[in-house]
Amino acid sequence: MKSIRYIMYFVLMSMTMSLLAQENAQAVAQGENKIDEKVERNTIRKGNGLFNDKKYTEAEIEYRKALEANPSSEIATYNLGAALYKQQKWNDSRNEYRKIVQASSDSLRAAHAWHNLANISFQEKNYAQSIEEYKNALRRNPKDDETRYNLRLAQLLLKKQQQEQQNQDKNDDKNQQDKNKDQQKDQKQDQQEQNNNQNNQDKNKDQQEQNKPQQQQPQQSQMSKENAQQILDAIQQDERDTQEKVQKALMQQQKRKKTDKEW
Repeated sequence: MKSIRYIMYFVLMSMTMSLLAQENAQAVAQGENKIDEKVERNTIRKGNGLFNDKKYTEAEIEYRKALEANPSSEIATYNLGAALYKQQKWNDSRNEYRKIVQASSDSLRAAHAWHNLANISFQEKNYAQSIEEYKNALRRNPKDDETRYNLRLAQLLLKKQQQEQQNQDKNDDKNQQDKNKDQQKDQKQDQQEQNNNQNNQDKNKDQQEQNKPQQQQPQQSQMSKENAQQILDAIQQDERDTQEKVQKALMQQQKRKKTDKEW
């Protein structure tokens, strides 16, 4: 895929002097402080050279010096935005380009600023906003093919981004449903464990209840044995008493028989 195309700065060196003259005339008409045209011109030229050498931080310093010499310089403002963009200072760069689109009466200059604002939004993957900004650039410069190319690229990437977001939302919904199912499963398992624990407690309690009479059984058996011995002793005593009575009766009978014979 082709990389996004970027318009680095708006003014050609051949246009610099005329634009500076226009800006100075406006400043004088508005009664502003005296502008140091020489410092403005020299620092912009030096900044452009540093920019072309990819020394963007040094270029930024020179463009700021130009703005100190002429705070209303659209050239310095525009080129400062470009230097900040190259350093990926998106918010600072955006602020400079917004000054251009809000204040400039030059449609071509404003178109270039809108184009670069759109590039910043594009880099931040805010494709919806970049699309609107590219459209603003094309309204001011309909013949700009680079802006049209970037607009189409942003539209395609926005569509892809939306599809990915929809898929992500579906995955999130599915993950949430799976999470809810897992929670329900865990709750069911917890409830089952509680029921099992309760059943085990009830079972243990029943076993304890059953074990209680078993522990008392030897005492009951021992008592029955003692009672049986007592009954047995009583029977034996009755038998002895009966035998004694029988023995006495036999003795008395024999005694009578003997007496009869004597008679």
